[in-house]
Amino acid sequence: MTRSDTTAPHAGWTLAIVSVALFMATLDNLVVGVALPSIRIDLGGSIESLEWTVNAYTLAFAVLLITGAALGDRFGRKRMFIVGIGVFTGASALAALAPSIDSLIAARAVQGFGAAMVLPLTLTLLSEAVPAAKRGMALGIWAGVSGLGVALGPFVGGAVVEGIAWQWIFWLNVPIGLALIPLAARRLSESRGPADRLDLAGLALAGGGLFGLTFGIVRATALGWTSATVLVSIGGGVALLLAFVTWELRAPAPMLPMRFFSSRGFSAANGVSFAMFFGVFGAIFLLSQFFQTAQGYGPFEAGLRTLPWTAMPMLVAPIAGLLSDRIGARPLMVAGLALQAVAMAWLATVTSADVAYSALIVPFMIAGTGMALVFAPSASAVLSAVEPREAGQASGATNAIRELGGVMGVAVLASVFSANGSFASPQAFSDGVVSALPIAAVVLAAGALIALFVPGIRTTRTSTPPVAAEPTTAVRMPA
Repeated sequence: MTRSDTTAPHAGWTLAIVSVALFMATLDNLVVGVALPSIRIDLGGSIESLEWTVNAYTLAFAVLLITGAALGDRFGRKRMFIVGIGVFTGASALAALAPSIDSLIAARAVQGFGAAMVLPLTLTLLSEAVPAAKRGMALGIWAGVSGLGVALGPFVGGAVVEGIAWQWIFWLNVPIGLALIPLAARRLSESRGPADRLDLAGLALAGGGLFGLTFGIVRATALGWTSATVLVSIGGGVALLLAFVTWELRAPAPMLPMRFFSSRGFSAANGVSFAMFFGVFGAIFLLSQFFQTAQGYGPFEAGLRTLPWTAMPMLVAPIAGLLSDRIGARPLMVAGLALQAVAMAWLATVTSADVAYSALIVPFMIAGTGMALVFAPSASAVLSAVEPREAGQASGATNAIRELGGVMGVAVLASVFSANGSFASPQAFSDGVVSALPIAAVVLAAGALIALFVPGIRTTRTSTPPVAAEPTTAVRMPA
């Protein structure tokens, strides 16, 4: 990792700036989930169009994450971080002004582009400011901020939608972004990655492959998994990703060194993240609408009822970050995925149109605790598998894999929902949710099994000695 100035970065300012950027994106993602019923009433649209308001952001984000990290490595991480915040802020204003569901979806896609430049770079910017000895604490604080965004997202979203209008969930980003830009310009230090040129062929193959794969998955809800459009899109995406792997194996300056995946820790940690985001995002997409559509609550009341789930990461993630240094990532990740699988199975058993809220509190808390146990330890596992100077490339790949899991989770669970339920009545909506949740439980349980392959604390420390002596980074939770 090279520096373009000699001023040492200030850990406190760096942590604060990247955490606020992370908080903004996390809050925005979950605020939208609570606002979906109001958006549907105001702008119209089917389950597919609502799905696109979520996935337009996630699709652009997933496709461009590796690209964003590569641009930061080549042209300057601080510079691209600031550009990304500007794009995200401008797109938020466009989303607030959207006159139709199509224009809202387009603005959400631009938001995803901005976030794809910002969020991978929060990892590498933080890596220059936080020494390895404080990794657990930094990851815990970072994950706690993520948890705060998760916790406040549905609550703030519900209050804003019910008290003002759904458009204001996007206006909230504008003053935050405008304040961050000059602060980042003044307080962050510039740096670049090891590559001195862009891997243009790799960028094209990765972007095209991820787009084809995720577009096909999203369209499967409306067209069916056997439609020509879906099969061609997914098949073309897979072919381009295979071509990307082949190219990266022989590229003189690869944007994603394939040797990362020869590390058991890197591969297993990314498999765990994919499984968790599949289950969590798919479930939240449906459950965030359940209290309004099936039980008739307003947006604020619905957001308030999700707090036992969404507040747990804020409370538990900092503790998990500290524990990961003491006992290693593996036991925490196994426990976290197992708890989430149990929670989804529990919710599938008790959920109905007239279920008492008290019956949902305990599984919500279990699910939130399970999420918190995975965030910081998975970051540690990924970082332990690469050299500190390669953190940008690794974080871009990790976040792309996570977001792909989120896209697949929303698409697959929405497809199951549509086959077994609808918005026609509270009972029909509940039937669709109950049919979809077991899929989330199975994928999360598979993630718990994958977590068993994450190296233990002794293996990690002995196999990656450079990490103990150099700065490292943290990772983000989802947009």
